[in-house]
Amino acid sequence: MTSMNGAATAAISLDQLPSHQWATVLDVSRPEEAEARDLVLRLTEIGFVPGEVVRIVASGVPNREPLAVRLGHTTFALRRHEAALVRVLPGAAHHG
Repeated sequence: MTSMNGAATAAISLDQLPSHQWATVLDVSRPEEAEARDLVLRLTEIGFVPGEVVRIVASGVPNREPLAVRLGHTTFALRRHEAALVRVLPGAAHHG
């Protein structure tokens, strides 16, 4: 998966983003299962849309769950499988 600007090759899922590193949302996966599609809709409705800047500000133990994700001026708690649906490009400029 490559694009003209190389963004697709550098993209990772939000659950893989190191804590306190800014990133830009590229997209949200579009899974086949109805339950997962509902989750994607909820993520999109709360603001996980292309161009938004995000970072993980804290994570639980064990296994980094849940993740506290800063999106704009709001912090959301996401499970790792929820965060895995969001593709980001690490290294966005500081936001907010």
